[in-house]
Amino acid sequence: MAIRKYKPTTPGQRNKAISSFDEITCKKPHKALLEPLKSSGGRNNTGQMTIRYIGGGHKRMYRIIDFLRDKDNCAAKVLTIEYDPNRSARIALVEYADGEKRYIIAPNGLKVGQEIASGSGVAPELGNALPLSEIPVGTLVHNIELRPGQGAAMARSAGTFAQLAAREGKYAILRLPSGETRMVLVSCRATVGTVSNPEHNLESSGKAGRSRWLGRRPHNRGVVMNPVDHPMGGGEGRASGGHPRSRKGLPAKGYKTREHSQLSRKAQVPLHQGRYAPRSHEPLQEGLCDTCRRGQDRFLQ
Repeated sequence: MAIRKYKPTTPGQRNKAISSFDEITCKKPHKALLEPLKSSGGRNNTGQMTIRYIGGGHKRMYRIIDFLRDKDNCAAKVLTIEYDPNRSARIALVEYADGEKRYIIAPNGLKVGQEIASGSGVAPELGNALPLSEIPVGTLVHNIELRPGQGAAMARSAGTFAQLAAREGKYAILRLPSGETRMVLVSCRATVGTVSNPEHNLESSGKAGRSRWLGRRPHNRGVVMNPVDHPMGGGEGRASGGHPRSRKGLPAKGYKTREHSQLSRKAQVPLHQGRYAPRSHEPLQEGLCDTCRRGQDRFLQ
């Protein structure tokens, strides 16, 4: 996968840099794995707008993705690598030995004709899905389950991955893309490797029209609005808007919104305390630092 930069022959081509799509091997999706996808325009079931700056865009069909990877002890062969308009990563069409076809999130480096497998006892190789208890410490993984049998929930977007830092009892310690260190059960499954399309963050649309094709409407800043529309609006001339706030008045830029009673908060391993403390501790393969181990002990109690 590479980024293609265009010459500034027109204003829309200037600063345009998008994927070259060299890894795509098939343009037409598998019809049996398609479903209609209705656009909401950012509205809920009562018609009220709940998400701003969403609407329009090209018509899409949803690709049914296998996030469970529950077809165990059955090898699958990669048929195609395809583009999915509903996500930033590429998807792969695989065919199992019994003839069933499924879509999966394509790992980076997966090739057509390669064989993959899932389940307990398979080798920890690229594209294979297996429990965290059987993956070597230090391995980069993606498509991670939060609960056994629930399906992949973490590290699914383009270029993302998590690192298996350690294992303690029935829990595995994962270093997530956000830098958070989290505990999940070792019976949860993960896929070996990183997600495809790692240079997605380097893309530049080049013009507003391409954003509209993707269903993204113009995004307005709060400081240019009126006071009735945003807490940071109003003022004489160009005002700073005061303390950064969201439209509903919650503090922005660093304010933590996760409740303490949530299970995800309890499963989080705290990093070093302090504003200027380092966010990471190396090497991960040698286990946890004392601060993380104390937080883990509190969770296990």
